[in-house]
Parts: sequence; C-alpha cells; structure tokens
Amino acid sequence: MGELKQLMPLGESTIIEQAIDNLLASAVDELIVVLGHKAEEIKRVIATKPVKITVNPNYGQGMSTSIMAGLKLVSSQAQAVMLALGDQPLVDSQTINRLTAEFYSHDKGIALPTYQDKRGNPVVFAIKYKAELLELKGDIGGRDIVKRHPDDILEVAVDSESVITDIDTRDDYPPPF
Repeated sequence: MGELKQLMPLGESTIIEQAIDNLLASAVDELIVVLGHKAEEIKRVIATKPVKITVNPNYGQGMSTSIMAGLKLVSSQAQAVMLALGDQPLVDSQTINRLTAEFYSHDKGIALPTYQDKRGNPVVFAIKYKAELLELKGDIGGRDIVKRHPDDILEVAVDSESVITDIDTRDDYPPPF
C-alpha cells in the first residue's frame, strides 16, 4: 500500500478504528488487538479504546504468530474465540452478532460467514480449538483448522460482501460505503 494501511482514513476515523468500533458495538465480550509492524504508532491511535492491546514481535513470521500472541490474553472463562481482521472495517456489528448468535445456537465448533457461497471472516472457534490454533505456523489464519474439521463447520450466510472484502491493495481502498 505504500503506507500503514491500518491508519489510513476511513470516514471520520481510520481503518483499524472502524474495525475495532464494529467489534466493540457487537456482543463480543472481550476484544484483544494484536499489533505488529509500527505497533507504537497504531497503539497511540487506539489507546483510548476499551481493548486489550498486545504487540507481536514475531509478526514478520506470519499471521499464526499474531493468533498465538492474542490467544495468550484470552480469558480462561472464554467459550470461544473470534478471529477478526483489522483490514476488514466494513464487517458491521450486526453481521458479527449474527455470526455469534448462530454459533451459540448450534452444536458446531467453528462458525464462519459466507457471502454468495464464498467463505469469509471473521471466524468463531470453540475454545476446544485453542490448542490447534496455538500450533499454527506461518502466514495462515485458522484455515488449516477449518480444513481439518469439515464436519464441525457452521456456515452462516450473510447479506454483506464485507465478510469477503479486505483492504490489501490501493484498488481495495477506499472501500465502498
């Protein structure tokens, strides 16, 4: 992108602030933000948010190290964890709430949103998957775990393209409102 995409403007805030605000407006109990590249710059911007912030010094080794860093702070009372991406600021609180409500009303251990039959993010994992999440390696999220447990997946169809849209290139920014 040529600049720190998390701090790029989006509406009246930034990409990361909007992603955080959407999660905070949802039914999610606890929000842990894992920072890597230029963590101190981002931390200054989100410091007033009611979130736990941790810095992943190994961020260059891939997303799995960020997942591990965040999981270390998850409450021992947690029944599930949601992996959400900081570059998906258009996933609104209603979509997040729908995903979590569906997760808790079914017996599946993994819930993920779909839009027009495409799987997206965020993904909810029952706490029983914590050990597997901690064993991930490289620049992958929970994709390997999803592949290993196809019978334990709940796909939640949503009406929002936001679950399959992230901001990775200039063409993706600014996203449509």
